[in-house]
Amino acid sequence: MAVPDIFNTVEHTGLSHWLRESPSVFGFYFFLTVHAIGMSLLVGASMVINLRMLGVGSSIPLKPLKGLFTIMWIGFVVNVVTGVLLVTAYPTKEFTNYDFYGKLAFVTLAMLSMRKIYFQVFSDASLSEGEMLAKGKALAKWSLFFWIVAVTLGRLLSETAIYETYGHRAGG
Repeated sequence: MAVPDIFNTVEHTGLSHWLRESPSVFGFYFFLTVHAIGMSLLVGASMVINLRMLGVGSSIPLKPLKGLFTIMWIGFVVNVVTGVLLVTAYPTKEFTNYDFYGKLAFVTLAMLSMRKIYFQVFSDASLSEGEMLAKGKALAKWSLFFWIVAVTLGRLLSETAIYETYGHRAGG
């Protein structure tokens, strides 16, 4: 596989070098930790809504869970910002890994399903609990599936890398 020179260019920027090699507590692992926190906000809040629509915790009313969408959007923004920084640290590692593209595809599908759930289930205040569940059950199943795949692929990124940095194979 020919690795594009742009990855080498990015890896030699001051920001990329600092993110990868800084001994500062605010280096790579700080952003990786914040990325995990953002993911827990985004995926965790989505899971609460999905599982509730699938019958878990049926004594909890569904309508008040609408507030979780704000938490999900905060988590999403945190993940976009930290994700860009993490990719800046290791562009070759990420962009030469097919799992990275799979992760992005499934995050996109999960976000689209989250948006669809919001507009079809939560935006009409006149819907009864039963109507909300009827409209959201299939979407919740898909959303749950998309998030499970996205998180799994994200976790596998470090294990399936072909390159660590430009010109250097992972694990060697």
